[in-house]
Amino acid sequence: MTKTVLVLVETVDDYLPLLEEHGYRLIHAKTPALRAEAIARQGGEIDVVLTRGPLGITAEEIAALPLLRLICVIGAGYEAVDLHAARARGIVVTNGAGANASAVADHAMALLFAVVRDICRADATTRQGQWNRVISPSLAGKRLGILGLGAVGMAIARRGALGFDMQVRYHSRSRRDVPYQYCESVLELARESDFLIVATPGGADTRGLVGCDVLDALGPQGFLVNIARASVVSTAEMVAALREGRIAGAGLDVFDDEPSVPDELKALGNVVLTPHVAAQTPEAARDMVALVLKNLQAFFAGEPVLTPVSP
Repeated sequence: MTKTVLVLVETVDDYLPLLEEHGYRLIHAKTPALRAEAIARQGGEIDVVLTRGPLGITAEEIAALPLLRLICVIGAGYEAVDLHAARARGIVVTNGAGANASAVADHAMALLFAVVRDICRADATTRQGQWNRVISPSLAGKRLGILGLGAVGMAIARRGALGFDMQVRYHSRSRRDVPYQYCESVLELARESDFLIVATPGGADTRGLVGCDVLDALGPQGFLVNIARASVVSTAEMVAALREGRIAGAGLDVFDDEPSVPDELKALGNVVLTPHVAAQTPEAARDMVALVLKNLQAFFAGEPVLTPVSP
């Protein structure tokens, strides 16, 4: 029997035919209005929901989908998925852990290079006919701190250590068996870093983890990069630290109220901003959809899914 997938994601369209080729029927609902309409009119037909971490799926929506058995999340984060409501119904939740790690790590390093070497302002002023040869720090041999050592964090660590001879330190929920130095707290990690990259999942457990104390520990020569979730960093305290020179700069791919970006951030010259595109590569999109397909096939064959999420 054909299984029906409610598609809430808006970033992997080119690769969704892979699911249709394997017999899955797709209902596209990429706006809030279409989402509400699809659930109201076709809720009784939907077996699977395909979503992203920030888009999630609520307890009310789960209750309106009586046939729902599987929720597949594109990407690693699943902060807006109501895991408890899913568990109460026996619904399995999977994520895309590792599928986009390489692309996100590349983007993290690109943001780091751009903000540390002041690439964007150099480009803009050169186009304006100026010749501002500003001295900026090098990256080789510096101390790289990574907050969260999952698949993305590991990919960043390898790039820093092997590509730029950086001294890599990390903090995560538990110590890993890796050749990098573990820090007992975020504060210690910031204190021991020249560059701090946020790569930890979002959600209640990590909300506001990087605040005034961590930013001050990073210091006036330190740079912050966030390719994880905006909620991990206190935006107001980060803006104040950037404005007052208490940190040197920041590279940001995530924001609290996307697609809105605070005017305070836009006005700062020591910030590089990108519109949540770290995972937006053809390779990452292909690999994420391929992982969704593997999870679908495993689940409906009665086998364990590849990347389960535990409540």
